[in-house]
Amino acid sequence: MATEDKNRATAAAILPLVGGAANVASIAHCMTRLRLGLHDRSLVDDEALKALPAVMGVVEDDTYQIVLGPGTVARVTPEFEQLVEEGREAAPAPAAVSSDDLAAQGAAIKAQQKAKNATPFKLFLRKIANIFVPLIPALIGCGIIAGLNGLLVNLGWLPAVTPALAAMASGFMALIAVFVGYNTAKEFGGTPILGGAVAAIIVFPGVANIDAFGQTLSPGQGGVLGALGAAVLAVYVEKWCRRWVPEALDVLVTPTLTVLISGLATIFGLMYVAGEISSAIGTFADWLLSNGGAGAGFVLGGLFLPLVMLGLHQALIPIHTTLIEQQGYTVLLPILAMAGAGQVGAAMAVYFRLPRNESIRRTIKSALPAGLLGVGEPLIYGVSLPLGRPFITACVGGAFGGGFVGLFNQLGDTVGSTAIGPSGWALFPLLDGNHGLGSTIAIYAGGLLVGYVAGFLATYFFGFSKDLLTEFNVSQEPAPSTTAAKGGTAPATTPGTRGGPDTPDPGTDPAKTPAGV
Repeated sequence: MATEDKNRATAAAILPLVGGAANVASIAHCMTRLRLGLHDRSLVDDEALKALPAVMGVVEDDTYQIVLGPGTVARVTPEFEQLVEEGREAAPAPAAVSSDDLAAQGAAIKAQQKAKNATPFKLFLRKIANIFVPLIPALIGCGIIAGLNGLLVNLGWLPAVTPALAAMASGFMALIAVFVGYNTAKEFGGTPILGGAVAAIIVFPGVANIDAFGQTLSPGQGGVLGALGAAVLAVYVEKWCRRWVPEALDVLVTPTLTVLISGLATIFGLMYVAGEISSAIGTFADWLLSNGGAGAGFVLGGLFLPLVMLGLHQALIPIHTTLIEQQGYTVLLPILAMAGAGQVGAAMAVYFRLPRNESIRRTIKSALPAGLLGVGEPLIYGVSLPLGRPFITACVGGAFGGGFVGLFNQLGDTVGSTAIGPSGWALFPLLDGNHGLGSTIAIYAGGLLVGYVAGFLATYFFGFSKDLLTEFNVSQEPAPSTTAAKGGTAPATTPGTRGGPDTPDPGTDPAKTPAGV
């Protein structure tokens, strides 16, 4: 009961600081963030929100995001929804607002958001992420079942059960193109079911009877990339039909022409082209890790946290999914997961380097379990990014961990993940490779250990300037450092020494940091 009261108290503290129930347009949450759609952004008290004990930081993107951490956000969100509903029922009727006022207010908010985050490239990557991220729970569930099934088969246990487990693990992957097509059409403004219908052509067994570009097509050829392209084409065909087809005939003609035109283009063009691209991706990934695994792993592991901050990691989602389709696992994710190991090592070093700062040490103790499980937001926003240098040294730890895993890939021990999303210790149930599960687990665990140690040493010895230690290694909790410890804006500093999430830093976009880093 005490936990429920605490969660409700957190929700009650947040609500007035975001403008009250009347200002909340939508409520959702992910693994670590409460995501709010707001009518009027100017009503939000950012500094007061950041000062709340349960709040680790705030992020502005297409929604206003309050970082609460894994577990907490799932419990606070229902309480927040209930409070909003109660507030709306009790609120008096709003005063009349003219359409011009609303239009001006909406335009100002939209302009503010666009100026901050919405570059065309980032908007495109956000669309790609919105297509694939909803598929992650199924990928994780089916991936774990596939791993369990493989273990049972290798041990010779429960032979009557393993065929059923194989069907559960493989059914989703056999039809993933349909789900990608559905989500793509939805994201690009078309009719989702039409996108799914066109993408279903790719996995239909009957395509094996069709020749295109001098070769017989194979069911599934082109995979998720083909499905994505087919659904985007279907959206444009549908929109064209909506403009030119008479309204009386729209219900019959538009879906027919959409499926017919985009379906023919998919069969006699997109499947072949997407299949060649997919094959090239798999070949290049294998070649890269076979010939330069240590160097490639070092670069990928070291750059992943900055890629996350820029939002560019979203471009890797279709690549991961393509590799899983082709090979059964993605060899890139275990390397990229080392960035989280470097982050954990860096946070542990900060803990020991700031023995008098109770606030930051509390944040680290509460966020470290999530970091070990691969959820990096609490440590990023609460520790390394506000301090500045530890974010860089965390990248160093990720580089060494990635180089370790990449080296074994180069030596012939492939380490992969059967799903995307988790990292850290949470990735162990999803590991797969070419030399048995024991070898794969040992290499991945070794990479994590290297990332922890390298991140710790780099941060302990190089993560703090004298000024930084003087400012933060204090027993009391001054307002500036408290805010920084929770992921808020750090005090203004000389560029090049350190900065906070709100410090103007070219190329930094914390709004794109996902759960699972």
